[in-house]
Amino acid sequence: MRAEEFSGYKGLKLVDLPKPGVSAGKLLLRITAAGVTPLDHTILSGQHPRAKAPLVLGGEGAAVVEEGGGSDFPVGSRVMFAGPYGLSEDGAYSEWLAVQKENVCVIPEAIDDVSAAGIPVAYLTAHISLSLAGFQPGKTVLAPAIGGSVGNAVTQLARALGAKHAISSTTNHNKAEQAKALGFDEVIDLTEEKLGDGVRRITGGRGADIVIDSIAGDVLGEALGALAPGGSLTTLGYSAGRRASIDVTDLIWKRASIKSFSLFAQPQAAWEEAWHTIVPLLKSGAIKPIVAKTFPLAEAADALHYLIEDRPFGMVVLTI
Repeated sequence: MRAEEFSGYKGLKLVDLPKPGVSAGKLLLRITAAGVTPLDHTILSGQHPRAKAPLVLGGEGAAVVEEGGGSDFPVGSRVMFAGPYGLSEDGAYSEWLAVQKENVCVIPEAIDDVSAAGIPVAYLTAHISLSLAGFQPGKTVLAPAIGGSVGNAVTQLARALGAKHAISSTTNHNKAEQAKALGFDEVIDLTEEKLGDGVRRITGGRGADIVIDSIAGDVLGEALGALAPGGSLTTLGYSAGRRASIDVTDLIWKRASIKSFSLFAQPQAAWEEAWHTIVPLLKSGAIKPIVAKTFPLAEAADALHYLIEDRPFGMVVLTI
């Protein structure tokens, strides 16, 4: 499913392409499922300066190794992967893909391919951004947007790693109820109270040590105001808007900091360390990826529209 031009949903076309060859350091994968992300929409809308059409979208997925894995990833291994695919080279919205070996991780037996397809970007982002923010057990973490893949992953991972509070939020009352039913008991319902008020209520007035903000817009400024003294905010997404206003005294008076994060700018060692933590937690069930809906490859445009316009609770995945 290739973007022939970056003209929005109508730019996606189902095309036949040759099976990719395998060069040194790469594996040939038969894709079984592909994660659908906001970055795919950014690219398809012509808003990413590095992407050039025509381009097969999809930066993450699940697959079966067909060739080139050696003893590390024998033929037939189920793997999940993420990388620059769907941005600087063709990606996972496809039956076949050649990927770098260092971008691949074996899928734990208890995780199905559909769930695995949406794990890499969200959970690698969650782990590495938390680590860079100085997370330790006992810290309080705020990750707005419990229904979003990164917001949910940060919340789950922080809780599993011993956060004192793992707080999230939603602007939708039904999502707040759904989150509660799924066991997320520190989710602020923004239809009933403001983000800062909710954080102060949960933390006894102290605020959050770490904010991982994946949506920006008005939420970024509100989250900054919810920081504890000496806290930090990491911004890494913009699904709620690219522009944000802040009160600089939220930084100055609290001796706080704000920083940015990009997963694909992180060193390989950080990815390896993240997988070393994430995989055992997946095996034990301490973290559980949530899939909202699947679509067949031919309905990739509908899948993206559903993700962006309907803002579901959980990941959206293409089955291939």
